[in-house]
Amino acid sequence: MSGLYPLKFKPFYLDKIWGGEKIKTILNKDFGEIPNCGESWEISGYDGYISVVTNGFLAGNNIEELIEIYMGDLVGEKNYDKFGLQFPLLVKFIDAHQDLSIQVHPGNEMAKQRHSAYGKTEMWYVIDADEGSELISGFNREMDKGKYLESLESGTLDSILNYERVKPGDAFFIPAGRVHAIGKGILLTEIQQTSDVTYRIYDFGRKDANGNVRELHTALALDAIDFKYYGKYKTEYSVRPNASSEIISCPYFTTNIIEFDKKIEKEYVELDSFIIYICLEGEFSIQYDNGSELVKKGETVLIPASFNSIFLKPLGKKVKTLEVYIRENP
Repeated sequence: MSGLYPLKFKPFYLDKIWGGEKIKTILNKDFGEIPNCGESWEISGYDGYISVVTNGFLAGNNIEELIEIYMGDLVGEKNYDKFGLQFPLLVKFIDAHQDLSIQVHPGNEMAKQRHSAYGKTEMWYVIDADEGSELISGFNREMDKGKYLESLESGTLDSILNYERVKPGDAFFIPAGRVHAIGKGILLTEIQQTSDVTYRIYDFGRKDANGNVRELHTALALDAIDFKYYGKYKTEYSVRPNASSEIISCPYFTTNIIEFDKKIEKEYVELDSFIIYICLEGEFSIQYDNGSELVKKGETVLIPASFNSIFLKPLGKKVKTLEVYIRENP
């Protein structure tokens, strides 16, 4: 197992014009004096935001350095071959105290051509939502470039977008190309490809701290948008107690939920991937050959790919955690 163990990282807390307090009040995370904490980047290999380990003898090393040393033992052989030293997923908590801008992300091919970057397919899992909170995912009818531009220019964009009222536990898959926005009052976790390429379509005329209107990317977005109407945008899933229950699986990540109130064993011998746990409720102990690691609500932990099996032991009440990895052929 190369001396590896479950790894915790120092979050990056981002001040956002639309951020709030829920990352502190609900997830128990101390973001200090940041006035509007909109995002906590939990595990990141994104340039300028490379996560640094906080626990155990590897504390102080960043995730890029660890991949360089441990390679496939940390991330899985296939992931190492494909992504090299870049960690392939970005895990965030997002607190929308105000509506976020309406935006779209390009796919891999377009992002590579335009920005020498990966595209951005992502998913959302709603942790908390104020009464009546809504988010935007896709269109509410068949659309094309002409109709879309007409709505954008006439200020009636909201009439063609699909609004979804949300509650805790709701999940949404946001593939590259889907127009989307997180609405005010929503706290969620976002799991995405390692990319920060975003095309802003509409931002309610807001101004930044310097009084400048934020840039829109109307022309760039036009080629990236998937105009198809899908009819159903929320992900339906069911939860089996004390077992992994799949929420979303795509080529870029698989996300399961585990709700457990007794000690369970997790076997990963066939997986060839790191595993990420995002604790949403309660606290638990990860027990492995050489020790154990406590995980509390609001914490995110990386299990190295070299681990074949671990035990998850709830401490106190029922635990709810997301389980994330990359499965080659979902």
